[in-house]
Amino acid sequence: MPSTDRFTGPLAAAWPGLDAAKLAGILLPPERSLPVPTALERDVWADAHAPTLRVLRARAEADRSQPWPQPLAHQYARYFRDGDRDTYEQLLWARQRRFTRAAVLAAVTLDPAWLDEAIDGAMLLCEQSTWCWPAHDDTRTAHGAVVPTVTDPYLDLGAGHVAAELAWLDHLLGEQFDGYAPGVRARIRHEVDVRVLTPFERRRDWHWLGLDGNAHNWTAWIHGNVLVAALRLVEHPGRRARLVDLAVEGLDRYVASLPADGAIDEGYSYWWNGACRALEALDVLTHATDGVLGGVPGEALRATVAFPHRVHLGGPWYLNLADGWARPPSGDPWHALHRAARRVGDADAAAHAAAQRDPDAPLADEHLGLGRMLRALTDPDWATASGTSPLPRDVWFGSTEVLVARVADGDAAGLTLAVKGGHNGEHHNHNDVGSVVVALGGVPVLVDAGRPTYTARTFGPDRYGIWTMRSDWHNVPGIRGTTQAPGRRFAARDVAVIDDGAGLTLDLAAAYPLTDVGTWRRTARLDRARGCVVVTDVWELAPATVEEPTTLRWLIAGEVRLHEGRAEVTALEGAGRVALIWEPASAPGTVTVRVLDDPMLVDVWGDRLTRLEIDVTSIGAVGTLTLTVEVIHE
Repeated sequence: MPSTDRFTGPLAAAWPGLDAAKLAGILLPPERSLPVPTALERDVWADAHAPTLRVLRARAEADRSQPWPQPLAHQYARYFRDGDRDTYEQLLWARQRRFTRAAVLAAVTLDPAWLDEAIDGAMLLCEQSTWCWPAHDDTRTAHGAVVPTVTDPYLDLGAGHVAAELAWLDHLLGEQFDGYAPGVRARIRHEVDVRVLTPFERRRDWHWLGLDGNAHNWTAWIHGNVLVAALRLVEHPGRRARLVDLAVEGLDRYVASLPADGAIDEGYSYWWNGACRALEALDVLTHATDGVLGGVPGEALRATVAFPHRVHLGGPWYLNLADGWARPPSGDPWHALHRAARRVGDADAAAHAAAQRDPDAPLADEHLGLGRMLRALTDPDWATASGTSPLPRDVWFGSTEVLVARVADGDAAGLTLAVKGGHNGEHHNHNDVGSVVVALGGVPVLVDAGRPTYTARTFGPDRYGIWTMRSDWHNVPGIRGTTQAPGRRFAARDVAVIDDGAGLTLDLAAAYPLTDVGTWRRTARLDRARGCVVVTDVWELAPATVEEPTTLRWLIAGEVRLHEGRAEVTALEGAGRVALIWEPASAPGTVTVRVLDDPMLVDVWGDRLTRLEIDVTSIGAVGTLTLTVEVIHE
């Protein structure tokens, strides 16, 4: 009988009466449960995609001349000692990339040398003290340790990922292992059970379960990986069905958390490891139930398939919110978006995904992991996909109060405006209520810096000491020497779309921990007739005995030349030039160059960003300043 307190969301509504007993009757057996042909299906693997194999083979051959990457205990401990999580994680990911390459080459060739390489990778993972990433492990708080506590494994993103990767390997090559290396499959099952499945089954206090109503990208990501591991590696029908049922309920909590417009408050970068993970998990579930549990239940989940192309600025550039990149690293799993778009019938989303396909390039990158690589390699529709990004003219996400407006449908030419309302308690939040981004030819000019490399500080009490998270490095005002504060109550008020979707007006006063701000009305609009962006700030402050500085701040990518009442910017990538013109021109402007040394920021912006500050203190407690962004036509 189903539990009386079972969560009821879009999945439960679409599949009434779903419980472990029902699942036990409809799940395919483990050997048929994952939607990828095994290595025995030689018509698939002997003729796999040649450009992908060329790249994988070259890298895999180079691998074999080097020892396997070896994450060390002192590197794990560094997170707790000096906050460095990246050194250890990079070694983990290098090991897992090599594992993926070896597994694919073993399936393609069935060569004992590649089987040995894949087995070595699997056994190294099984011998690794923990699959948890140090930043997530409770080993310090629960046990006073700075190394993994193997008797009390923590189930996080890393542990779920490895469990699923080993399940995909077992599915792909398990029958070869039975004759060639008996014992490997039993070891995989033991480690996945002890580290992931049993903790998942017994503990119901994981924060990412969403039991407190706060479902987020971890909820989808971990439940999706547990689903894969349970489907393939658990033989007992009753237990397998119970684990799958718990995973489906967790996915339901995530899907229920999505707004009807499909927006992701963490932004584009986290769409891939939240909404996309949920879509991929449901695709696996459809296969594992032979279509009985099919479709994409829920309006919000169907709508979110459109999210990536709706925040696309042009070329490789996207509107980045929270801990995202304006120019994300290449190699997102576009095949997964393409598959989801086909399932929901979203032609624009499918076209956007297909536009990323280079017919001479690999179908996917091994950094995505074995499961995603196998799905890409065995999807004939993805191999032949082609399309053009739709670049919609008007986009409005009412749930997160984010607007994107460009001059015309299907064209990144000219200026694109993006404006954000919302609040400062969002997932992966930056203090950025009222921030404005402007792109020229799809290339950001007025920008959001995005995220640097994660450290212990990133998610600790000093998060807002990091400059990229603070409002004084976003395109928002600094009012009487005060920056915006974190927390849901620091939010935009009276938000409205104007000019037939070309602009947004909102009051920023409540985003600041001040009592002397009556209103701070910001109106940002794209003037399509003139091809310019106009941002008008109108404020009413209470009189002050001593007037602290009030400034309008604009973070700029490109070369900046400052004049009175005007700044000229040469954009990145040869996109062109724009002028920033403000009125009254008497408000003094100054520039501060921020030299970048974090590799993630350098990869996006180069060696510097520049902040323009317009001091409006002398205008008074009640005032107006208008900034116009115009294209300079050479």
